[in-house]
Amino acid sequence: MLDDPRELPESRAAAIIAAGLSQRNRIGEIMDDPGLESSEHERALRGLGRINRLSRSASILWPAIAEEAERSSGRPIRVLDLASGGGDVSIELARRARRRGLSIQIDGGDVSPIAVEYAARSAASAGVPVRFFRLDALNDPLPEDYNVVTCSLFLHHLAEEQAIRLLGKMAGASRSRVLVNDLLRSPVGYSLARAGCRLLSRSPVVHHDGPASVRSAFRLDEVRDLARRAGLERTRIDRRWPWRFLLSWSRKDG
Repeated sequence: MLDDPRELPESRAAAIIAAGLSQRNRIGEIMDDPGLESSEHERALRGLGRINRLSRSASILWPAIAEEAERSSGRPIRVLDLASGGGDVSIELARRARRRGLSIQIDGGDVSPIAVEYAARSAASAGVPVRFFRLDALNDPLPEDYNVVTCSLFLHHLAEEQAIRLLGKMAGASRSRVLVNDLLRSPVGYSLARAGCRLLSRSPVVHHDGPASVRSAFRLDEVRDLARRAGLERTRIDRRWPWRFLLSWSRKDG
């Protein structure tokens, strides 16, 4: 068990945690607490939105989504973004679709009513027709009328068996493709998260949850094993900047 980094000098805490990253250490995140005050929740969502823009989360997902749209011969495609949080990734995908003139409907589902309301306001402010609704990705049935089912920065929140079940549900619900964008566990990734969260947000929730996310994240070999155990054969998993991965599974290949 690692020492509590909040009780150590910052340099010592970073060194101890980096040394312990060879094993996954799943840590509860403050954002997952349903009792978190709405003002602090929204403050954290704003900070995470800035981090997602800098780390180009939407750019990781966009090429595969655009490819699906271009293959559809002009027919509209539908994309479901699970655990959509503050909606920044979904909104940016919708902006890109509009700029490219592609017929893509983006919807986002999240278990938190605070996040859903915040995301809906953000979409209205951005002037993009993204629909957000409450959805518990782990426990609710997933709607099956989407071409692409995706999630960003959610897999690391889950226990292994939960992650396997989620991947299987996503593959079962998707008509065409599953995309998962998430963190990779590594000392470099941890250091980037620790520094970046303090630079880009004043939220103490983000300051805690960002580094905790890396400690909870998977390595590439672990992600491959999760996909195999979920029955997603011939899944492609690639590294993405900064210390992320993209898991892509296509029904025609899977």
